[in-house]
Amino acid sequence: MATPASPGTHTDDAAHTDHAAHIDHTAETEHAAHIDHAAHTDHAAHIDHTAETEHAAHIDHAADIRDVYVPASARAAVERLRADHETHVWWWRLREAVDPADYALLDEVERGRARRFHAARDAAAFTATRAGARRAVAALLGLPAHSVRFGRRICPGCGDSEHGPPAVVRPPVPLAVSLSRTTGCGVLAVRAGDWVGVDVEAYRPLGSDALAETVLTAAERRQLGAVAPGAAREEVFHRAWTRKEAVVKAVGLGLLGMPLNALDVAPGEAGPLTVGHVHEGRTTRWRVEDIPLPGPWSASLARPADAAPGEVRVHAPA
Repeated sequence: MATPASPGTHTDDAAHTDHAAHIDHTAETEHAAHIDHAAHTDHAAHIDHTAETEHAAHIDHAADIRDVYVPASARAAVERLRADHETHVWWWRLREAVDPADYALLDEVERGRARRFHAARDAAAFTATRAGARRAVAALLGLPAHSVRFGRRICPGCGDSEHGPPAVVRPPVPLAVSLSRTTGCGVLAVRAGDWVGVDVEAYRPLGSDALAETVLTAAERRQLGAVAPGAAREEVFHRAWTRKEAVVKAVGLGLLGMPLNALDVAPGEAGPLTVGHVHEGRTTRWRVEDIPLPGPWSASLARPADAAPGEVRVHAPA
């Protein structure tokens, strides 16, 4: 199914081209379904983790944290997150050019990916997102930023170690992480456990009705049609979009699990709300809420609905 592309958004959540239709509208992409309605040919495109990711680190969080070496500060941080049921969200503005300090924090796999971007702006966005995420996780765990490394968890759909959701693999702590970026903004979500999804989209004018048909359910299209054209309608559409992508990223299966236009997220309603995701006859439920950011962006967070709804702490740029 060919679908439109996303408005400059990328997710750093890993995925597999057979599992999650994902967009790369700059040359590189990363996790669950992503759409760019600025480019007409990209939505369920693909995830670009080819040669550069063949040797990426991975982790199975079923392993007990007590069985591996983890610095005491990191162990304490994870236990605190688990006890408080907190989710932390960081956001940062993206630059036009690569910051050498950001580039220095990347590992060799990430540097290789950064070098493959044709546009300096895209390389800077990728570099700043990865470096920002590393600084944020390091601060959370009480460690120097250079000691943190990202990789992937084992895919929950097929068990492959090359295209699962993102993970903190050094130190090997049981944290769920999700990354997303769009024009001008990168976002990271972290919680103790296995599952979390975050998505951010820059507001763009809506194009043809074909995009709404690709992204929205019939009920959501009716809700959208009841809103006057302009900023209010764009807000409703982007709220729907980011809620859906946050859910499919949290599930870890991308569009293989459930297409966006079958997933109802009631964009006309204020959150938080519970959203059901169906895959192979099994329904999982997710607590979805909108994350307010001080800029022209829509952002949403998804967590397991059966987990205690702890506080969501939003941090300024890391």
